Amino acid sequence: MEWLIITVAAIFLIIVLSSLKIVKEYERLVVFRFGRFYKVKGPGFVVIIPGVDQVTRVTTRTITMDVPPQDVITRDNISVNVNAVVYFRVIYPDRAIIEVQDFTYATSQMAQTTLRSVVGEFDMDELLSHREKINEKLESILDAATDPWGIKVSAVEIKHVDLPEEMKRAMAKQAEAERERRAKIIAASGELEASEKLLQAAQCMAKEPVTIQLRYLQTLNEISAENASTIVFPVPIEMFKMFMK
Repeated sequence: MEWLIITVAAIFLIIVLSSLKIVKEYERLVVFRFGRFYKVKGPGFVVIIPGVDQVTRVTTRTITMDVPPQDVITRDNISVNVNAVVYFRVIYPDRAIIEVQDFTYATSQMAQTTLRSVVGEFDMDELLSHREKINEKLESILDAATDPWGIKVSAVEIKHVDLPEEMKRAMAKQAEAERERRAKIIAASGELEASEKLLQAAQCMAKEPVTIQLRYLQTLNEISAENASTIVFPVPIEMFKMFMK
C-alpha cells in the first residue's frame, strides 16, 4: 500500500513539474491545445496541460542573420558578388509559427532573392556610391514580404561587394589617372600663382630701380654665406656702356 501511495505521489509530482514552464522575458510560448492554436503565453511561470497542450518557444529578441554571397549582374552587365546582413525580430509569435514552417529559413531565402533582384536594378557606380539607398529599398521590400509571418525587419545592410579582377584593375587605373590629373592641376595652379607674383615683383622693381640694387646686395650676402671656393659677382651691363663708347 505504501509503495502504491509513493508511486502515485511520484507520478503526480512529475505531472505537476511537467505542467510548469518558466518563460524568460525575451521568450514566448505558442500553445496548441488538441492541435488547435490556443494562445501565446509568457513571460514568467506558465501552466500547461501535459498530453493535451503542445508548446513552441519563440524568441522575441532581434536576430542577426548573414545573407550568403550572391552572384548578381548589375544593370550595366557587370557580374559582382554581394553579401548582406539582416536584422529582424518576431512581433507576433503565433503567426511566425502558424503561417510559415521555419520563419528563420524563410526569411533567409527571401533575403537572398530580394538582394539579387534589387542589386540588379542598379549600375556599378550606384552600387558603390549609393549603398544607403539600396539598403533602404532592401529593408522596405523584405519587411513587406515577411509581415504576414509576424516578422519586423529593422535593417538590411550590404556588407561586401566583390568585383571581378579586371574591374578592379580598371578602377585602379582610373583612380591613378585621376590622381595624376589632380597633381598636374595643382602644379599648374602653383606655377600660375608664382608667375603672377613674379610679374608683380618685376613691376614693383621697374617703378623703384633702387630695389634692384638691394636685391643685388642681398644675393651677394647669400653667396658669401656659402662655402664656395669661387664667387662670381654679377656686374650690371650699365657699367660697361662707358667703355663701349
